[in-house]
Amino acid sequence: MAIEITYFVHGTTTDNEKGLATGWAPGELSTLGRTQAVSLGEQVKNKTFDVIFCSDLKRAVESAELGFGSKYRIIQDERLRECDYGDLTQKPNIGKEGHINDPFPNGESYKDVEARIRNFLEFLKKEYPDKHIGIVAHQAPQLALEVITKHIPWEEAFDTDWRKINAWKPGWKYSIE
Repeated sequence: MAIEITYFVHGTTTDNEKGLATGWAPGELSTLGRTQAVSLGEQVKNKTFDVIFCSDLKRAVESAELGFGSKYRIIQDERLRECDYGDLTQKPNIGKEGHINDPFPNGESYKDVEARIRNFLEFLKKEYPDKHIGIVAHQAPQLALEVITKHIPWEEAFDTDWRKINAWKPGWKYSIE
């Protein structure tokens, strides 16, 4: 009873282009981000998903709708939100790795994100066994999937994050039993 997950990141935002950490702010897709979202749907048009889930934050919703909205039902889920950076939302260079266990001021820690994603995965096991799920979300939920499915520490997830080496691709594969 395996669930296959293909994980997609939302398109580039105006905050991304300015080097800001958007956190729980809605975030606006930039012109490039809108183009990326449409292109993503085209790049994976030969794949079949049983359902697409996305974060309920605007940038993920728009990316999911632009990429997949004409073909799939899209379900928003707040558990797929980015990490809440609290007082550091929309600030540059916020030192993410320093908040694995310690929450951001008036925000949450990456362990909190991991707990949300574990809860979401338990939901998938009950409601979508043996399905292929697409997810459109953010950095922290993807890193939590890395930690959970590969049984690695958060430090390793940060060190091997594709964003550090510009190794984007149209979907990352994860499997949960």
